Amino acid sequence: MGFVKWVPIIAAYLGIFFIVSSFAEKAPYTSFTKDATSATKTEYFDYIIIGGGTAGCALAATLSASAKVLLLERGGLPYKNPNITHMMGYLSTLRGTSPSSAAQQFVSTDGVPNQLPRVLGGGTAINVGFYSRASREYVEEVGWEPRLVNKSYKWVERKVAFRPQVIGWQAAFRDGLVEAGVSPDNGFTYEHLQGTKIGGSIFDKSGNRHTAADLLEYADQTMITVYLRASVHRILFKTVPGQKPKAYGVVFRDSKGNNHTALLNRKGTSEIILSAGALGSPQVLMLSGIGPAHHLKAHKINVVLDHPMVGQGMSDNPNNVVLIPSPRPVENSLVKVVGIADDVGCYIEAVGGFFASGVLSTDQTLIQSTLILEKLAQPFSTGYLELRSNDLDENPKVTFNYFKDPRDLQMCVKAMEIIGRVVESKAYSIYRYPNTTFESVMQYTLELSGKQQTHSLEQFCINTVRTIWHYHGGCQVGQVVDSDYRVMGVNSLRVIDGSTFINSPGTNPQSTLMMLGRNTTV
Repeated sequence: MGFVKWVPIIAAYLGIFFIVSSFAEKAPYTSFTKDATSATKTEYFDYIIIGGGTAGCALAATLSASAKVLLLERGGLPYKNPNITHMMGYLSTLRGTSPSSAAQQFVSTDGVPNQLPRVLGGGTAINVGFYSRASREYVEEVGWEPRLVNKSYKWVERKVAFRPQVIGWQAAFRDGLVEAGVSPDNGFTYEHLQGTKIGGSIFDKSGNRHTAADLLEYADQTMITVYLRASVHRILFKTVPGQKPKAYGVVFRDSKGNNHTALLNRKGTSEIILSAGALGSPQVLMLSGIGPAHHLKAHKINVVLDHPMVGQGMSDNPNNVVLIPSPRPVENSLVKVVGIADDVGCYIEAVGGFFASGVLSTDQTLIQSTLILEKLAQPFSTGYLELRSNDLDENPKVTFNYFKDPRDLQMCVKAMEIIGRVVESKAYSIYRYPNTTFESVMQYTLELSGKQQTHSLEQFCINTVRTIWHYHGGCQVGQVVDSDYRVMGVNSLRVIDGSTFINSPGTNPQSTLMMLGRNTTV
């Protein structure tokens, strides 16, 4: 796969750190972040980025080195919300139910509850914080240039990645993974390696969260504008018979319901870049008239381009958990250690204390627990996304088809068997009650979850399937966008975010999404 060859950025690349040091501003960016209500009726930019999420912030920061950039984010800043800025607010953020919450609730047609970020920084402002790169095999498979990938990861890591301290039950979990056969012990590394490792975290040693929004500290404040609480309702296209439709602007709405227009400058390189995520990007394309014609017509949307694959290939990596009550105190801790079982096709992670019990229950008496989870690395099952209406504020309808392909269920069983060996390992024995078995914690987890009891691992996987928030697809490379992320069939429009992925990269995709935002612009 090729990379976007934006000439002004290539020319600026070697000098970008000098440029940034001259015009950079620290968060919360009072000079260039503004409420969308302050936008004028019409403005012009070289690049318009829709979505200030995990990839969008990196994109905006990099492009601002030599171009006038507008970043449109439908949420607000993450910096004044303690539930976002500190690790202990993680569950409160995830459970938010107000229309302005950083995490918006939705339920897939599969019946699995899920969340959609609505805040500058996107998913990095509401997730568990684990930081790990994609594998070298993944980078090679998608065709990225390894040298630029490595440089871009390091650019991200200078701002948002930290080495966590691993003690107590996390150390026992690490040793239990190795004892269970997820070997070798690779120590601390950002790299994706078969075996057990300590990964990075976007939480620093004080528990403060660092999000993709922090990457805007690299931006040239004289060249970037960020509008907050700006909902993009459609992309504007010029259509001439016999030629490809050309994107030339966007219409966005502020929090008071007023419409504004942002237009591209008349430059050959000016583009609109969709970076609204795996749900948002296909939704915006459809609302703008690019998608399956029959579906658009059913919602009375003018068809700009019949693009049947928009919204297809949706996938969510299945996640199953077990809760293990502990006879001794366990520290409140999010993911720090991962077991990478590429030979099985799964990753094993854990959280403890308040975070463990809070996943399944609000009962504070269960706080002395740990929770071990598995994620399927590359599920075969896929689904689709459809509009519920032609209103952007209404979340689309999405189906992931968990375990529709029987191979996914086989992988889940193998993953749960690994968790069973960890639970019953000698290394983990001090964090489980005497005579505790994997079977007993399975039944305990089913009871807490309000699910039907079963002794079958297959049925346990089906009964307890959850999201790990790594859903992707909908604008996949080779189906909706080309190898340079251009939307096929139209001009001046790209998509750069998780909607382009066929498989989720590595154990946790946030590092690669931030890298992608940087890498596709250098």
